Amino acid sequence: MPYARLSSYYFFYFGALGALVPYWGPYLLERGFAPAAIGVLMAILMGTKIVAPNVWGVLADRAGARMPSVRLGAFLALVCAVPVFWAGGFWSMALVMAAFSFFWNAPLPLMEAVTFNHLGERVNRYANVRVWGSIGFIVVVLLLGWLQERAGSGVVPAAVLALFGGVWLACLLIPDRGQARADHTHLRLRRLLARPEILAFLAACLLMQASHGAYYAFYSIHLENHGYGDTAVGALWALGVGVEVLVFINMHRLLARFGARRVLLASLALAVLRWLLIGAYVDLVAVQLLAQSLHAATFGSFHASAIHLTHHYFPGRTQARGQALYNSVSFGVGGATGSLIAGSLWSGAGAMVTFAAASGLAGLGFIAALWVDRERRY
Repeated sequence: MPYARLSSYYFFYFGALGALVPYWGPYLLERGFAPAAIGVLMAILMGTKIVAPNVWGVLADRAGARMPSVRLGAFLALVCAVPVFWAGGFWSMALVMAAFSFFWNAPLPLMEAVTFNHLGERVNRYANVRVWGSIGFIVVVLLLGWLQERAGSGVVPAAVLALFGGVWLACLLIPDRGQARADHTHLRLRRLLARPEILAFLAACLLMQASHGAYYAFYSIHLENHGYGDTAVGALWALGVGVEVLVFINMHRLLARFGARRVLLASLALAVLRWLLIGAYVDLVAVQLLAQSLHAATFGSFHASAIHLTHHYFPGRTQARGQALYNSVSFGVGGATGSLIAGSLWSGAGAMVTFAAASGLAGLGFIAALWVDRERRY
C-alpha cells in the first residue's frame, strides 16, 4: 500500500484548510474588505462543498477511474487560485474563491474511495492515513501564524498556493485503484438511498456537523468575551486537534473492539456533553480543557467511523458518489445549517442558549444514529 503517498495528500489538503480557516478572514480584512463582505466570501468556501463533491463523484464513477479526476481537480484549484493576488473587488474575489474552492473541495471524496480501495481488508487502518491531515493542519496553523506575525497577512495566499501545489504533486504520485468489489457494480445510488438505515446515518452526520456550527463560528469569540487571551485561545484550539491526532492513531483498535456503530453513538453522546460544558462553564479553565479534549470524539472518532460506514454502505461503482454525499450532507448542508442557527441565536439569546441548541442538535443526531443498521458489526 502506498502509505506515504496517500498520507502526503491528506497532509497538504488539510494543511491548506489550516491556512484558509484561521487566516483567510484577516487576510481579506487587510485587503480592505468589510466584515459583512468577508462573511459572505467565507461562506463560499463552505457552500461549494454542497455541490462540488457530488458533481466530481458522478463524473468519476461514470468514467470508472478516480485518480485522473483527482489530479484534474487539484490542478484546476491551483490554477484558479493564482488570480487572487489581482482580485481587488468583491465580485472578482468571490469569483476566484468560488472557482478554487470548487475544485479544491471536489476531489476529496474520490481520494477517500481510492484510499479505502488501497487498504482492502485493512479498512480499520484508514485513520492511520488520515491522521496526517490533522498533523498538516497543526503544522500549518502554527507555522503560518508565526510567519504572519513577522511578515503580515500577505503570506497567506502564497502559503495556500504552495499547499495547493503540494496537493497536486501528491496526486501525481498516487496510483489509481479500482472498485474493491466487482459483484456490487449493479447497485444504484437511488436504491441505496431508499434504505432506512442509510438515511438515518446521513441524518446523524448532518446533525452532528450542524451541532458544530456554534463552535466553529463563535468559540473563539466566546472565550475572548470571558477574558481568555489570544495565546490561551490558540492553545485550546491546538489541544482539540492534538487529541484528534491521538484518536486517529488508535482508531483501528476502537473500531475492531466496538464497531463503527457504537463509536458513532458514543461520539454523539459526548458531543451533547461537550457543547453544554462550553456554554455553561466557560470561566472554568479545567472544564474547557476537558471540553476541548472531547474533540477527539466529536470530530476524530465520529469522522473515522462515519467514513468507515460510508465505505460499507456505498460499495462498488457507488463509492465516489457515496463519499461525496457524506461530505456534502454533513460538512456542506450540516455545516451551513449549524452556522445559520448559531448566528440567529448568538446576539439575541446569548452563548448559553446557542450552545444548548448545539447540544440539542447532537442529541437528535444520537436518536437518528440508533436506526443505523444494528445487525452488522462494521
